[in-house]
Amino acid sequence: MIENQKIKPDQVIGPLGEPLTLADLPSPKTKRWVVRRKAEVVAAVNGGLLTIDEVLERYGLTLEEFASWQRAVDRSGMQGLRVTRIQHYRDLYERQLKY
Repeated sequence: MIENQKIKPDQVIGPLGEPLTLADLPSPKTKRWVVRRKAEVVAAVNGGLLTIDEVLERYGLTLEEFASWQRAVDRSGMQGLRVTRIQHYRDLYERQLKY
């Protein structure tokens, strides 16, 4: 079974369409999470470069925090990760669900 194998890609496509490797990811010491850094970490997990467990340990994030980043990217792309616009994109998403 493929999911049991420990094969990881050397690089994945980053949020801006560029190749993304482990060396390109934000430093494990990152304290200030800007949109681009969050999107790179989400892209790394989605592409199989890192597992969720590795991300949580490497960056000291909670599962809920990382899951909120993934939901934001799925719903609104990179713009959904902007802290100043969270409520706007949440309202927009909820309105879309009604119709």
